[in-house]
Amino acid sequence: MPREAEISSNEREFIQQALHEGIRIDGRAFDEFRPLNLSFGDEYGVADAQLGKTRVVAKISSEVTIPFPDRKFDGVFTITTELAPIASASFEVGRPTEQESLLSRLLEKAIRRSNALDTESLCIVAGSKCFALRADIHVLDFDGGLVDTCCVALLAALRHYKRPDVSVNGEDVKIWDVREREPVPLSILHYPFCVTFSHFRGVEGSELMLIDANAAEEQCREGEVVMTVNKYGELCQIAKYGGATVDAMALLNCARLAAEKVKVLDRFVTTKLDQDAKKRDIGGLMAELKAENER
Repeated sequence: MPREAEISSNEREFIQQALHEGIRIDGRAFDEFRPLNLSFGDEYGVADAQLGKTRVVAKISSEVTIPFPDRKFDGVFTITTELAPIASASFEVGRPTEQESLLSRLLEKAIRRSNALDTESLCIVAGSKCFALRADIHVLDFDGGLVDTCCVALLAALRHYKRPDVSVNGEDVKIWDVREREPVPLSILHYPFCVTFSHFRGVEGSELMLIDANAAEEQCREGEVVMTVNKYGELCQIAKYGGATVDAMALLNCARLAAEKVKVLDRFVTTKLDQDAKKRDIGGLMAELKAENER
């Protein structure tokens, strides 16, 4: 099975020694993210997020289907992830790795199980018709920080997406084309972001927690803690992986720091969405249709 090239023992010792001295190999502070960039596609619901060299594209699509029998008043929301060999030699098509399964579970808990998306707003006719929302996440390049980048891309794509408008008259349901009616934004109740902390042992048993570790640092860490927090400071999820134990006070400090970082991420995504909306708001189709109606 293909594997990612492991770092040498000398490089591992160099990274660990530098961390003991309070230095990261790329010069960042322990609580500093790499440069984050976010752009949107021509279609609604396509977001391209880049965190350092890690790049993820998320695409939202929808179709009309029958709701689940035990959830007649809810729509359907699913998340699929794809780790392609183009991103890393350790990824292989048709053979999901443990990392891919872990990524899917984390995003599922962060977005769907935290009730960030109002699935009741996807219902058209109770027990008969609803929207099935699908989020496809494609990893194009990998250099660490995969969970955080995927969460930013997914949340930005959900906030950017607009579903077709519908009208219900008795048992008749009409799905309006985007050229007939302005599409409708999704109802999102809160915006949870993932912040990953990499755990290292410092001198004399002290603990070091790094934000946004790159691929080399991830290979040296003893464990990781993923915290999902929204901009209101509400903790939605804590996930710990790796065998090393983490002190309770260190977890509290991580939660406090994650809440601060999430506010910055939320402002960043909101600013990018506003910039994209201004680019699209040039009159365009709706202004043209309005002019035709007036004539």
